[in-house]
Amino acid sequence: MSFDWTFFFDKLFFPEEEYLWGLFRTMTIAIFAMLLGTAIGFIVGFGRLSKIAIIRSLAGLYVWIIRGIPPLVILVLIFVGAAAAGLPRFEEFSLGSLDVAGNYQAAVIGLAIHTGAYMAEIIRNGIQSVLPGQIEAAKALGMSPSEIARRIVVPQATRVIIPPAGNEFNVLIKLTSLVSVIGVQEIFLISQSVASNTFRVFEMMIIVSISYLVLTGFWSVVQGVVEIKIRAFEAPIPAYTWRQAISHFFKKPGIPDRKVVTTRA
Repeated sequence: MSFDWTFFFDKLFFPEEEYLWGLFRTMTIAIFAMLLGTAIGFIVGFGRLSKIAIIRSLAGLYVWIIRGIPPLVILVLIFVGAAAAGLPRFEEFSLGSLDVAGNYQAAVIGLAIHTGAYMAEIIRNGIQSVLPGQIEAAKALGMSPSEIARRIVVPQATRVIIPPAGNEFNVLIKLTSLVSVIGVQEIFLISQSVASNTFRVFEMMIIVSISYLVLTGFWSVVQGVVEIKIRAFEAPIPAYTWRQAISHFFKKPGIPDRKVVTTRA
């Protein structure tokens, strides 16, 4: 069967309403899962740095377990396994004019649990990037732990957290294709349905691939702009010519550099 260019361009540039709703579900699942996963990541990330051994151990256990289980398995466990274990099912509810299905809720929670483990490590690394001397100075000034976290740790850690967190959201957009196994009508499942009805599998897979490329490409542009804005607030750092660098590393102790050119990171 030859490639049907007419079918391809028609579905690509004039998608049906069902496909557009699938696109909406794909993006909202990714956004809600990222928000919930980030909240989980902050709790677990701070738990990983806790001075209380039991909290630190439980947080580390969560990260180890979730990072070792594929997200597809987590989704099935939450939606199917939880009901089989006698836990309450996800009930459909209305949010304004929208009906939020049970499998949609399971998709958001499952991907959030998966993302939370990775965000916990990202946030932990961001917190550890703050110089200990600044925290000790804040304690000496009588600041409470909550004030130190709010005024010193979080603002500085955010600059380290945002780039990898943006990459994690990019990955999460693509992971939404996994929720098709629990029946969520996102773009991949809708594309499969159209392909099975029209026997145009290759054309539909190309179309859904382009859709994911557009979504992730748009987010990459947004992420790049955000990172540029963040770097604009960073303090100047020394920049040496090669002669200055050589003299800097081989100078005698106590002799200052003659000239240092500063630039922004």
